[in-house]
Amino acid sequence: MDLNLLRALDALLQENSVTRAAERLGTSPAAASRMLAKLRRAAGDPLLVRAGQELVPTPRALELREEVSALVRRSDALFRPASAFDVAGLRRTFTVQAADLLLTGLAGPLLERVHGAAPQVDVVFLAETLEGGPALRQGHADLELGVLGHLDPETRAETLTEVPMVGVARSGHPLFDGPIDARRFAEADHIGVSRRGRRHGPIDAELARRDLRRRVAVVVHSHTSAMMLASTSDLVSLTLVDWLPETMAALGLRTFPLPLDLPPVAVGMAWHPRNSADHAHRWFRSHVRAVAVAALGGGRS
Repeated sequence: MDLNLLRALDALLQENSVTRAAERLGTSPAAASRMLAKLRRAAGDPLLVRAGQELVPTPRALELREEVSALVRRSDALFRPASAFDVAGLRRTFTVQAADLLLTGLAGPLLERVHGAAPQVDVVFLAETLEGGPALRQGHADLELGVLGHLDPETRAETLTEVPMVGVARSGHPLFDGPIDARRFAEADHIGVSRRGRRHGPIDAELARRDLRRRVAVVVHSHTSAMMLASTSDLVSLTLVDWLPETMAALGLRTFPLPLDLPPVAVGMAWHPRNSADHAHRWFRSHVRAVAVAALGGGRS
């Protein structure tokens, strides 16, 4: 049934008057009378009948009165602004798909912020899936955090910051024996990081512009593996500038500026639009945003 007719029925049954119902609906008595005629045909009952100068409800109208009123109230509640969001009492689990390089630096501060405001919120971190994975669309993940470039068309995304990449090698690497220019950088053996086993990328394109070529001696699927491998070999890898300095020192690693003209890496978060207006999801995104921008402060937010 047309919701407008349902509202009209509620007004008519509450007022027992076409004129008063019209005033309540903000319409004319003639229009209210036409709606009453439609309602009579739909219900197969006269609903309101004349008794002297007044209209009185039929037994069927009396049966419908409370049910119709309740339906109208529920329909109004569907579009009424949500009540105040109770953060402290929130019980929910958020699933975040993130690169391990970001996870190692952001998970601790994020959990501290989240649990400080909502102690009963849990966070599940998922490893990055293959590019083009539909985790957000299918609801397997609430949020994706990292370098975004393989999203479904409807996915919402926000760039959080841009961070330069730097090279990283063990402290005693021969590369540190002199100035690190493009030629010496290319001559070193490199670690590639790719979930799909890719060996070449923007660095190789930039080296090719200088008639240089590097050897990617090994490809691993995560930056954590690359850091561990670099700490025990003469292989060179990449990381974010000023990222996890204590961890780098503990592993005996040292960073150096890349001798190439490469743009910074854009770090962002993405989510499915079904969660855009959800109060809890918006609250969680605000914490992810704050933690990422604070931790990756070397970039441009």
